This record gives sequence, C-alpha cells and structure tokens, in this order.
Amino acid sequence: MSQSWPWAILLLLGAYHGLNPAMGWLFALALGLQQRRRSAVVGALFPIALGHALAIAAAILVLDFARNVLSLAVVKWAVAAIIAAMGVSRLFRASHPRGAGMRVGGRELIGWSFLMASAHGAGLMLMPVLLARPSLGMHHSMSLPMEGSMSSNLRVLLLATLAHTTAMLVVSGILAIVFFELYDKVGLRILRRTWLNFDFLWAVALLIAALAVLFL
Repeated sequence: MSQSWPWAILLLLGAYHGLNPAMGWLFALALGLQQRRRSAVVGALFPIALGHALAIAAAILVLDFARNVLSLAVVKWAVAAIIAAMGVSRLFRASHPRGAGMRVGGRELIGWSFLMASAHGAGLMLMPVLLARPSLGMHHSMSLPMEGSMSSNLRVLLLATLAHTTAMLVVSGILAIVFFELYDKVGLRILRRTWLNFDFLWAVALLIAALAVLFL
C-alpha cells in the first residue's frame, strides 16, 4: 500500500487536470463543433495531452536536477514558495495564455497545451508526491552504478508522466465527447449553468500543494 499511494495520487491529479476546461478539453470541443466532426475532437485531444505531458515532464526534470544539487530543505522551501506565489496570483488574476486561434494544427495544439499547463502550474501540483516519495525517482542511489541509476530514474519519471497524462486524457476525452454529443440537444447551456469556477479551485489546490510540500 505504501508503494502504491503515490501512483494513485498521480492518477487522481491527472483526472483533476482533465476536469479543468483550461487544460484543453473545452478547446477540443470547440474545434469539433466548428468542424461538426467527433473525429476532430478526438484528433485535438492527443496533441493537447502531449503538450500537457511535456509540461509535466519539464517540471519533474527541473525538480530532479534541483534535488541533486541542493539540499532537500532548500528544495522544499523553494518549491513551496513558487507554488504558493502562483496560487495567490491565480486567486486575484486568473489570466490565460493567448495566441491559439481556431485554425490550428498539431504543433500549435502541443505548444498551446504546454504553455497552458505551465502557466497554470500543472506540474507543480505533483511536487508534494515526488518530494515525499523518493522511490518515484527523485534521487540517485549511491549504491548503484551511476549509469544504471540514471536510467532507472528516467524510466520511473517517464512512467509517472505517462500515468498522470493518461488519466488526464481519459477524463478530458470523456467530457469533450459527451458535450459534443449533447450539443444538438442542450447546446452549451449546461456548461453556463452548472460548471464550477475552476480558476478558484485551481488556486486553492495550488495553495494546498504548497503546504503539502512542507509537511509531507
């Protein structure tokens, strides 16, 4: 159980990211509605997921590098401060990256998704888990040859990114396709009436993650 809980949290965080329309499913839905094709929704989701995965991987690799050159205490306080600052800023100023129009290809979707996930601090939400569980690859074992240790470390980090992104893709895909199928019947009224304020929830989640970094 002690070995499986970090992976469960990575999956849950991926599902939570998938729920957030700012992570891309609403954009995929808009592209599908514009082209009136379900395949356009599905086709947009995969590059969006890849951009999200690259943002997550970049954050993890930066943390892994910092973990090898700085003490754990310094890394924890620095990460907590960055996450808290981002959470506070999103409470009062929920801005979003701009630049992607409705005529976009795979490269544009990947770049847009990378910027969106980075700007929202998606990778930072994983930091409490990665710092609390070195078994997920956040250290290099001195008892192993360096090449083998680095290879094992990279493999675990890639698996963590893949697990998280898969959960995000599944949830965002379900939402985008369900709303696509319902559009002819209810339009987007259900979104306007029932959807949550994810900017506020995201800011609160970042503040909770900042505290978790210090106390886990």
